[in-house]
Amino acid sequence: MGVDWRVPGSFAMVRSYARDGVTRAVSGGEPFRPLHPYRASGGRFDSAPGERTTGRTFLRANGPILLFFLYCSVSVLWSDYPEVAFKRWIRALGDIVMVLVILTDTDPSAAVKRLLARSGFLLIPLSVLLIEYYPELGRGYIPWVWTPYFTGVATEKNSLGFVCLVFGLASLWRAFEVLRIGVRICGVGPLIAHGTVLAMTLWLLWKADSATSLGCFLLGGGLIAVMNLPGVARKPAAVHLLVVGIVFLCLFGLFLDSDVGLVQAMGRDTTLTGRTAFWDKVLDMTVDPLFGAGFESFWLGERLEKVWSIYIWHPNQAHNGYLEVFLNLGWTGVALFGLVMVWGYRNVLDALRSDPEAGRLRLAYFVVAAVYNLTEAAVKAAHPVWIAFLLAVAVSPEPSRREDV
Repeated sequence: MGVDWRVPGSFAMVRSYARDGVTRAVSGGEPFRPLHPYRASGGRFDSAPGERTTGRTFLRANGPILLFFLYCSVSVLWSDYPEVAFKRWIRALGDIVMVLVILTDTDPSAAVKRLLARSGFLLIPLSVLLIEYYPELGRGYIPWVWTPYFTGVATEKNSLGFVCLVFGLASLWRAFEVLRIGVRICGVGPLIAHGTVLAMTLWLLWKADSATSLGCFLLGGGLIAVMNLPGVARKPAAVHLLVVGIVFLCLFGLFLDSDVGLVQAMGRDTTLTGRTAFWDKVLDMTVDPLFGAGFESFWLGERLEKVWSIYIWHPNQAHNGYLEVFLNLGWTGVALFGLVMVWGYRNVLDALRSDPEAGRLRLAYFVVAAVYNLTEAAVKAAHPVWIAFLLAVAVSPEPSRREDV
């Protein structure tokens, strides 16, 4: 039954729904479904009340991630600027600590939901506010052509794009959760709240004109929608086919045959806005093919000065996550990162079988991170896409029940 706006109090009723929806949306998911005990076989977010996973157990269960970060720490030794590299590694270690804090919580599922909902409900509306009403804070200008671009809470348009990507997908995931369980059970409030954030996200992606983030949002959103079809999430063959199809389509459209129209449909040219020539240039500057320049050390010193003397836009990343890993860590780093991805994909599949609800978001974050890194470098400290990837692939092992003192 629709709302009759002529009836006194109708607007107040809708406002009450919205306020209640925001409260439910950021509360950690309790209105959506009862939580049930976690078991390690699925790598799920959930744990039973009163149980907690220790940091040591978490690290032991996530050996490939730990191995990758340990190699990153060793690579500091051959960096041209070891002090800078070490500081950057310490900063990157904060990503692991953040994921550890969330997934060792007594209720990891609610912790993940609270993190994504509260961050999204703050950053997305605030970006709209800054762009619309405080342009001196929410907009910038390209200095050599004086063309405006929109940044919101970020510092440049691509940063705004990946903020919208990560938190927009989280709101879409929660909206599908409400629709699947039923509005009568969850209430209309959470649907209104997350629907509003989604509308803002789409508007911001359009304003930011970040093709990579927009394309990945459409891919991730479509993947979440398909995974909500009855039975699909529990069929490994269907999941494999979908993931391989998406990745192959992106690789084919971006690199193998850029004339098929995929790049042009996103408003870009076949050179990916000059990226292909840029990649050739930085590959010629490779320090050590086997071990790289050292952790986040390629874009320092004479190499950075040389690149900046060629490109007026002063790049400080390779605009390809896999190339970025190669330049900094060499083929050894690429192999270890590949190990993390293969191991992480297995964990995502386990989660889809045992806990489809969490598995849907984890699969979307995994595929989005894999595709995003084709044209942007997101394997970096404190990058939201990188943190989302770690949340997707990490295993929260079986918790140990705390003894009452």
